Amino acid sequence: ICVKAGEDLSNFHKHFAIQLNDTHPAIGVAELMRLLVDEHDMDWEAAWEITRNTFGYTNHTLLPEALEKWPVDLFGDLFPRHLEIIYEINRRFLDEVRTRYPGDEARVARMSLIDEAGGRYVRMAHLACVGSQAINGVAKLHTRLLEEELLRDFHEMMPEKFSNKTNGVTPRRFMLLCNPGQSRLITEKIGGTWVSKPEELRQLERYADDGTFREAWRRVKIDNKNNLARLIRERTGIEVDPTSMFDILVKR
Repeated sequence: ICVKAGEDLSNFHKHFAIQLNDTHPAIGVAELMRLLVDEHDMDWEAAWEITRNTFGYTNHTLLPEALEKWPVDLFGDLFPRHLEIIYEINRRFLDEVRTRYPGDEARVARMSLIDEAGGRYVRMAHLACVGSQAINGVAKLHTRLLEEELLRDFHEMMPEKFSNKTNGVTPRRFMLLCNPGQSRLITEKIGGTWVSKPEELRQLERYADDGTFREAWRRVKIDNKNNLARLIRERTGIEVDPTSMFDILVKR
């Protein structure tokens, strides 16, 4: 994003949105503050309002690799100004925590952006939580575990930030675009409203013992496998037996 010095950035967050996918890019919170404060001479409060409303944070997993913690010494050697900014974000945030929960220093320690138990580390997930306007998990159970366990203190203090956005592939993408033959067969039997109401696929159960329908279903599968075998041959020169079982992983 290129902006000129002196340009009015007060509405930046109304035109740009930045999504933090796990904590790998969470330093972006400190970087945007650095740009606004150091490069564009903005007051801290105004810069923080813009930054906090620009970022959103998606937690994809409860596993440690998505909850990075960086040693303060290493962080300071590589990004000294960013560490100063994180310290200031933390100081102001912990003042809010103490005002909200007076006398609860255990909570203050848990919510601090700096982990001081057994060494000093920057908690990137905490930076992402504090520096974002929205926090979400990617499945109903996952989000509930974020709210009740992993990020419980943050959810208790700022529940309005949390929501769920279920990850995955919708029938409209996987079925209609990737498997048009099967989609047509289903629509012929139960109508087309299943695309927006996938629970209506339960209507297919009535055809479980219908030999004609089962044969049509098998025909769609073998046609798809024949098409895949042809594609593999055209692109690689490898001949595969379309009656084989194909075990395929597709990832972004």
